Amino acid sequence: MLAKKETVPFSGTKEQEESLLKVISELKDEKGALMPILQKAQDIYGYLPIEVQTIISNETGIPLEKIYGVATFYSQFTLSPKGKYQISVCLGTACYVKGSGDIYNALMEKLGIVGGECTPDGKFSLDACRCVGACGLAPVMMINGEVYGRLTVDDIDDILAKYE
Repeated sequence: MLAKKETVPFSGTKEQEESLLKVISELKDEKGALMPILQKAQDIYGYLPIEVQTIISNETGIPLEKIYGVATFYSQFTLSPKGKYQISVCLGTACYVKGSGDIYNALMEKLGIVGGECTPDGKFSLDACRCVGACGLAPVMMINGEVYGRLTVDDIDDILAKYE
């Protein structure tokens, strides 16, 4: 039996909804409006939860399944919120051969999430990336753009403690 995955609850504000409705009203009659609407919606909310997709569907008349299809097809969109601290582990060749896969796996275990997810408290999100251009420091991870290099699995606890 699969355990129910805990997720960060949707917490959109009235101001965000008003911004989204304004964007939709400005763009909905243009040809190909869905992509720019989704891009602006993600700028407003940081991601595209089902609640936001539903608003877009209701306001544009575009079926929800089409909106979901576009949001899941293009890699620029995310259906999951990002944490206050966005962890990105490089899985490019240089980092991977020096153990970044082990670091990524250890982070998933310690945080209790898989790549692309956010911890239930909204503090950390985890993603894999390809080369960040710091191959000489391999293996590398970044937290909100701060680079940590020459990592071992034993370094993870001390690094995460800086963000607690």
